[in-house]
Amino acid sequence: MPQNMAHDSAESKCPHVRVYSSLFVVFLATFLLSGLFFMSLSVFSAESAFALTTNKATAKSNQTEGNGVIGGKETRLTWEGTVEDEQISQLTLQLPEGSDLQSATTKVTVLSGLTREKIEATASVQGTQVVISFATPVDAQKLIRVEISGMKFPSDGGAYTVEGTYTTEQGTQKLVSSPEITVISNTPVQAIVNWLDVQPWVEAWNSNHFLGMFLKPQLIVSSVVMLFPGWLVCLAIVICAYPVAIVLGMGFALLKISKNPLLRALAVVYINLLRGTPFFLQIYILFFGLPMLNINLDTNLLGFIVVAINSSAYLSEIFRAGIQSIPQGQYEAASSLGMNRFQTMTFIIIPQTIRRVIPPLTSDFITSYKDTSLLSSVGVMELMMFAKNLTTSTGNMTPYMTAALFYLAITLPLIKVVGSIEKRMEQSETGQTASTKTSKTQAISKEEN
Repeated sequence: MPQNMAHDSAESKCPHVRVYSSLFVVFLATFLLSGLFFMSLSVFSAESAFALTTNKATAKSNQTEGNGVIGGKETRLTWEGTVEDEQISQLTLQLPEGSDLQSATTKVTVLSGLTREKIEATASVQGTQVVISFATPVDAQKLIRVEISGMKFPSDGGAYTVEGTYTTEQGTQKLVSSPEITVISNTPVQAIVNWLDVQPWVEAWNSNHFLGMFLKPQLIVSSVVMLFPGWLVCLAIVICAYPVAIVLGMGFALLKISKNPLLRALAVVYINLLRGTPFFLQIYILFFGLPMLNINLDTNLLGFIVVAINSSAYLSEIFRAGIQSIPQGQYEAASSLGMNRFQTMTFIIIPQTIRRVIPPLTSDFITSYKDTSLLSSVGVMELMMFAKNLTTSTGNMTPYMTAALFYLAITLPLIKVVGSIEKRMEQSETGQTASTKTSKTQAISKEEN
């Protein structure tokens, strides 16, 4: 009996022993795994620590107007790094592929706070690398500054970083890449600007305050390219809007000379309202009024609409005057041929009207073309908006003068065309009158004889 009781007591204790044993094994395994984890973490941290960190890498602007860095043109690259916890004996900076270091000079400065350390350093160029060796290793908490003057970034431009390696007692390690340096591509236009920069006559020209402020040669060249997209928008708006304005103008001109008083009143209100209010006000009403009605359209489309509507009012008066200038005999002749009013206007009156109104029509086109400049006030990216932005960024009035050249490139030839057409029409009418007088004189002479 006692033996059985002892046996039962031992069996009752076995489950507890097994539980404690399992817990001990789990605890031991967890402890070992934690130790391994922290050991690996410390090793990883040691391996990932950098003895030299990159603070910055910047390039000095070499742009005539602005703060950009142009590829293929000499500039100065400044790199700075801080030594953390080891001594640095050598530093290699890897510049972007395609960089030109043939005429570059390198200056190395080691600073401790604001104090310059007397540590000699020699720099050599190897392709696109600058290798710097220190006579005495640079201690921790020192700042290394490298200035590479006369170097050129790749002409293609882009976003570049400065990379490289450094050498410590532990060996050679990779340098952390610097922040990106944005480089502007050196286009043929930029090459012309670079050429102008070194011309003595350009320097003498720009030394005059007025000429340098309003007609700077380098900025004229660059402005032509930068303003060209805005000029295309300006042309596209007026060229697309004017045919619509011609159709509307002819329609309202016919309504104004209509015998129906209601149609005449409608035309009078439309024409007088648009001609009697400033174009600038019409732009504001359309650009800011439609969005209030939840009608959101593209700014270029709105510019097209407002130019077409405004021009149609002026064209309607031009067409009306042209129609009413046709002699009454033309109507009577058409009527004698059995033509109704529609046929008379379509085949007799309107063709003659169009011929007569070509000069004022062209003059109005010139006015509409120039008036597109007002669209810049509401954000349309046309010629004047581009010129305004460029003038703001350069602090020079030359972009506005270049914009004037773009306007004159269209207006002057058209003015010449208008003058030529008017001269031909005058000669034609004078010739007809002269021939008529000659015929009458000859007839009178024959009667007298």
